[in-house]
Amino acid sequence: MPKMKTNSSAKKRFKLTGTGKIARKNAYKSHILTKKTTKQKRNLTTTSYVHDADMGNVKRMLAIGK
Repeated sequence: MPKMKTNSSAKKRFKLTGTGKIARKNAYKSHILTKKTTKQKRNLTTTSYVHDADMGNVKRMLAIGK
């Protein structure tokens, strides 16, 4: 059986942490920033983690075994 290919867009967007979680960046931080408050933009800068419900799909895209 051939090796699974990693989804090219997923490998640019997600990063596996040392504890096995998958880190992601927050949306809504790329444009139309003038109407957003400073607090909102600052909070969007921090990284978040992929939700448990989406973990299977993201691991499949990254070709990570379960």
